[in-house]
Amino acid sequence: MNIPFLDLGAAYRELQSEIDAAVARSMASGYYIGGTEVESFEEEFATYCGSTYALGVANGLDALHLALRAMDVGPGDEVIVPSNTYIATWLAVSQCGATPVPVEPDARTYNIDPALIEAAITPRTKVILPVHLYGQPADMDPILVIARKHGLRVLEDGAQAHGARYKGKRLGAHGDAVAWSFYPGKNLGAMGDGGTVTTNDPQIADRIRVLRNYGSRVKYVNEVQGYNSRLDPLQAAILRVKLAKLDEWNARRNAIAQRYQQGLVDTGLTLPHVPEWAEPVWHLYVVQSPQRDALQQALTEHGVGSLIHYPIPPHLQQAYSTAGWAQGAFPLAERMASQVLSLPIGPQMQPDQVGAVMAAAAKVVEVA
Repeated sequence: MNIPFLDLGAAYRELQSEIDAAVARSMASGYYIGGTEVESFEEEFATYCGSTYALGVANGLDALHLALRAMDVGPGDEVIVPSNTYIATWLAVSQCGATPVPVEPDARTYNIDPALIEAAITPRTKVILPVHLYGQPADMDPILVIARKHGLRVLEDGAQAHGARYKGKRLGAHGDAVAWSFYPGKNLGAMGDGGTVTTNDPQIADRIRVLRNYGSRVKYVNEVQGYNSRLDPLQAAILRVKLAKLDEWNARRNAIAQRYQQGLVDTGLTLPHVPEWAEPVWHLYVVQSPQRDALQQALTEHGVGSLIHYPIPPHLQQAYSTAGWAQGAFPLAERMASQVLSLPIGPQMQPDQVGAVMAAAAKVVEVA
């Protein structure tokens, strides 16, 4: 059996008639920048997230960057980021001219460790930027307490966590704003790039509205030096279809994760830990193994696709070589990068495929 890591074609085929109709509706509208599809999606996504505002932008990196800009982050400022994350989290900070200050994760959850944040705060710190990695919420309450104590903003990176809940409340406005990505492989994925920022803060919403449109709210009147970062109406139309299906697809992911949690418990792999206050949406199902590379190769030979999220932590990327971080600077992030492996968990996976993944993983680990 050949089991891909993620089958985006299957996701389209499940919703093909609805997506095709939405695309045709958008094309027939005559609005190819902005318009009803974008406005309707923004309203629907804000309602889904429990936030007052949702501002569509071109992609997830722009969502992070523009949210930081709306929080007045600029040269000389520092932003606390996880050491264990996709590099986009850091790049958004750097694009503002600010400095990312890494903090190590909780070894059990992979998310930033709130107990280590306060020691990283300096007079230049402006924002704390937790990531809800792999679809599991970061521990927001202690982060918010620290932020309030020091007068800092909190921007959440929700790119992998559409629909996740923290202490019973859906992510969307725990902090000052949340940046979202609609990259095709996300739980809520477009058929191209897309992103948005949700917030309850009218000032942040207004600033992003201006920044994303060349720094203008009135045509040909430019208040600031802005950007061209707008959610495409075709993608908005597709996202509206998928948003209506998101909870069902997240429930399917959860069912697969529970099978893995039970079926892989005796394999010796380190399985995901879910705190009692977290309701993850299982964007990724990530295991750890000291023999990760051999495990991945063996799974490939058994027809099981897998991916590494992420093989090189940001501080060791060439893009940040001038920052001076050497091997060993963030040992937890480095260990995770050398041991993590993501197993298939797409919502279109069939029960026999899930069983085959578990059987292959158990067989491979047993032989190893």
